[in-house]
Amino acid sequence: MKLISGEGKKRIEWAGRQMPVLQLIKQRFTQQKPLRNITLGACLHVTAETANLMLALQAGGAKVALCASNPLSTQDSVAASLVKDFGIAVFAVHGEDKKTYYQHLNQVLDFHPQITMDDGADLVTALHKLKIQWEFYGSSEETTTGVIRLRAMERDGALKIPVMAVNDSDTKHLFDNRYGTGQSTVDGMLRTTNMLLAGKRVAVCGYGWCGWGIAMRMKGMGAQVMITEVDAVRALEAVMDGFLVAPIKEAVLWGEVFVTATGDKHVIGIKELLAMPDGAVVANAGHFNVEFDYEGIKKKARSMRLLRDNLEELVLPGGKKLYVLGEGRLINLVGAEGHPAEVMDLSFANQALAAEYLVQHAGNLKPKVYVLPKSLDQQVAALKLKAMGIKYDQLTAEQKRYLSSWQEGT
Repeated sequence: MKLISGEGKKRIEWAGRQMPVLQLIKQRFTQQKPLRNITLGACLHVTAETANLMLALQAGGAKVALCASNPLSTQDSVAASLVKDFGIAVFAVHGEDKKTYYQHLNQVLDFHPQITMDDGADLVTALHKLKIQWEFYGSSEETTTGVIRLRAMERDGALKIPVMAVNDSDTKHLFDNRYGTGQSTVDGMLRTTNMLLAGKRVAVCGYGWCGWGIAMRMKGMGAQVMITEVDAVRALEAVMDGFLVAPIKEAVLWGEVFVTATGDKHVIGIKELLAMPDGAVVANAGHFNVEFDYEGIKKKARSMRLLRDNLEELVLPGGKKLYVLGEGRLINLVGAEGHPAEVMDLSFANQALAAEYLVQHAGNLKPKVYVLPKSLDQQVAALKLKAMGIKYDQLTAEQKRYLSSWQEGT
């Protein structure tokens, strides 16, 4: 235990050095204690970056309980260090089964948190199955997938709490989703397969912020890239960005490597998986392992074996082989370490500010999905630029007057 927590503590320290914005917020939180007497429950990937967010919240006065938002993303040494070195309650172990996963969610809720913090909306969903008989301020959501679920709940009148859609902040999705997901997805696939991407035909399903980032990074590695989309504007954008665009039924005949990043279910179904060429590699970058039909194709397989960590070979009817990465779970965290700390710095700065916002506006927020004020977005971006040593221009008084006036046209 001592050795593993020691390793985790060093990983936490190294990640913290790459997260200057969060460290500045932590310094302010230490002085002002905006989360004093608040219990906060979080369901996030238990990584060194997340650990630094937990420490910032703790510095702000919060009592924190953490569980994993994915069974395969937990870094056990980090979890051990949070418990042993920092006194934070953590319920997570790498490779936990489904029953344990949901048990851990409920253990966090047993703390009766006044604020919850989510990555995929599983904690909020579990919370809605309880009668909240304690003071509760609201929740925040990290992912595109989670925000989709929460907006559906709001639309159907099922959402009972206010939620801050952290994913919708520009300093989150424009950077974390594009640059973080793009780099870490490629990183996870390369660590898992050690394949050469240069010259490969790669099909990316979805051209949202995450798909955009993956496609750009694949292109940068020398791959030929095709996009599948259901949104006409995004499909057009992909064409204008220089990518091939085609329906999935054509993409599976063209590609050699496939990556899903849509937030939807069975984007690649059984029929499409069976139509892929011999030796095709399939991975998922979305939050849940339903984007391609992993469970369905396992039932079709004549045999299965593990060739490398997180690399399964499925022999299909007729003898074709299909290679599945990470059981269809998000490959950037299963096969690698998730997003680089520098980009999580922005995302987790928003999470910390969202918790503070919920406390400041306690009792005044309705059960709906909110976006953090643009002023906080600008604050996070300005702090990041300052930490990077980059200066930028400011509007002059004359320019501000000009932009605010409808009368001046020349």
